[in-house]
Amino acid sequence: MTVQAGPRADYFATVRREIFPLVPDRVSRMLDVGCGAGATTAAIRAVRDVSWAGGIEYLPEVAARAGTTFDRMWTGDAAAADLEAGIAPGSLDLVLCLDVLEHMADPWTMVKRLSALIAPGGRLIVSVPNIRNWKFIWRLIARGDFHYRDAGLLDRTHLRFFVRDTAIELATCGGLTLQTARSARIWQPPEARWLLSTLSGGAADEFLAKQWLVAADR
Repeated sequence: MTVQAGPRADYFATVRREIFPLVPDRVSRMLDVGCGAGATTAAIRAVRDVSWAGGIEYLPEVAARAGTTFDRMWTGDAAAADLEAGIAPGSLDLVLCLDVLEHMADPWTMVKRLSALIAPGGRLIVSVPNIRNWKFIWRLIARGDFHYRDAGLLDRTHLRFFVRDTAIELATCGGLTLQTARSARIWQPPEARWLLSTLSGGAADEFLAKQWLVAADR
């Protein structure tokens, strides 16, 4: 797969600022799985005293754009990366898996491996798309639309699909403790989604959320 200039290229250089409220106050060592060009890790290094950062990126041409953001880079399939040879057990304060686990055949095994690398008090932050989103359900019921696309919920490279409960199960399958599971986007008044979420006591989020952010701690 070659990354062309344009919106798709920008995707790999996007800072995921919605995770920042979940980033621990102390982050000395971190790992970014599916790091893209390293924009999110660079932004975290700007606000936390990060002494070591590792990154894993499937596409070599994207990994090359990370430059000096990472102290160690693994390129290729994350499931095949020899992480344990370069990262001591229980040594990471933060592990990011942002829109990457749904691309893996066995994300549960990956999460279990990563969980063993997290230090006491450390955190795993997972982001996965929500297959229960109302737009997807409407298109499926009204139009029979389950056509794969180049990006989005039905990205043709997605191998696994999640709702809130299964996203939580994924993030905690390695023995971590759930801290929060919420929509990646926080709606604000006077948005209709904010009103629906508020009136339903958050129950409507199951259908409104496009992505789930799940944080789990050691």
